[in-house]
Amino acid sequence: MYGFKIVDKLQKIDEDIQRSQLKYTNKRVLVSKEFTFDAAHHLHDYEGKCKNLHGHTYKVIFGLSGYTDSRGLMIDFGDIKDIWKNEIEIHLDHRYLNETLPLMNTTAENMVVWIYEKMAEALSLKEYEGARVEFVRLYETPTSYAEARREWMESE
Repeated sequence: MYGFKIVDKLQKIDEDIQRSQLKYTNKRVLVSKEFTFDAAHHLHDYEGKCKNLHGHTYKVIFGLSGYTDSRGLMIDFGDIKDIWKNEIEIHLDHRYLNETLPLMNTTAENMVVWIYEKMAEALSLKEYEGARVEFVRLYETPTSYAEARREWMESE
C-alpha cells in the first residue's frame, strides 16, 4: 500500500561498491549545523531594556565548507558538535556572558564574530580538506540575528 520494501541485501564495501566510488565529487560543499544555548548578559552604554541583566535562548547556525575526502565526507557532523561543545559552548551555555567572553559589549554583533573566530581557529587545527567557516548566524531571539560571513571577516 505504501511502497515500503525490505532491503534484500545490504550493500558491502569492496564487493558491491568499490572504495574508489565512495567520493562522488571534487566540488566544494557546505554543511550546516545548529545549536542552542541559554545565557545571561547586559549591555553597556545602552539605553533600553537590554541595559538590565536578562537572558536569552540563543541559536547558532554554522555554515562550513570544504572538499570531501575519499569517503565522500567533508566533515563529520559529530566533529562539528565536538568543536562546539569543547571549544565554544563552554564559554556560553548557562553563563553570564559579560564574565566569560573577552572584554566587549556582549551584543549579538560582537558575539557572532567571536564565535566565528573560535570555529575558524578550531577548523584550522584539524585535517579537513580546505575547510573554512562560510558563515555563522547567531539568533538572540527567534526573529532577530546577527551574522558573520567569511568574505567580510577576511576582507576587512
